[in-house]
Formats: sequence, C-alpha cells, structure tokens
Amino acid sequence: MSWLCATTLLGLAAVLLALSLSSGADCALLLSTAKDPRGPIRRIFMREADALNFFRQRSRRGVKSQDEINAEHRQILAADERRREFHEEKRNEFESYAEEDHDEQNERSREH
Repeated sequence: MSWLCATTLLGLAAVLLALSLSSGADCALLLSTAKDPRGPIRRIFMREADALNFFRQRSRRGVKSQDEINAEHRQILAADERRREFHEEKRNEFESYAEEDHDEQNERSREH
C-alpha cells in the first residue's frame, strides 16, 4: 500500500512540474509577442481601409475590370467551340452509322 501511495505522489509531482513548466512557456511566448505587437498579428489583420477596398473590389456587384471580362468571354467562346466540335463529331458518327446501315439494307435487299 505504501508503494501505491508513493507512486501516486510521484505522479502528481510530475504533473505539477509539467504544468508549471508549460505555464512558464506561455509567459515567455506572451513576453516575446508583447515586445513586437505587429509581428504575427500583422500577418493576420489588415488596416480597415485596405479591407474595405478589398471587399469593395471583390463583391458580387463590384465592377469587373476589362481584363476579367475579356478572360471570361474567351472562356465562354472556347467552351462553345468545344461543345460545337463535340456535337459535330457525334453528328458525323451518326451519319456514317446511318449510311453503313442503309448500305447493309441495300445489300440484303439485292441478295433477296
């Protein structure tokens, strides 16, 4: 029973030591950020004017630049061209299939 009590006390002492060291590390971290408050926070936050300009430029109703409009127009034209080529290819395949089928029917009718 004395071993159990000694082991429990030793375990609690280890936990308390670990907690005391971890709180010291937090204090050191706070002190290092307190010296330079613009450090990591500056990377996350921006000035209010910059944020307003960003959201004003990128809102749904925001006016797109001419380059963006041209790029979207080129993408739409390219998609239309691909769609047109796909349908033309399918139409050609169907026409060749129908022609072959018609030729086979003519051969069968000649054989009979």
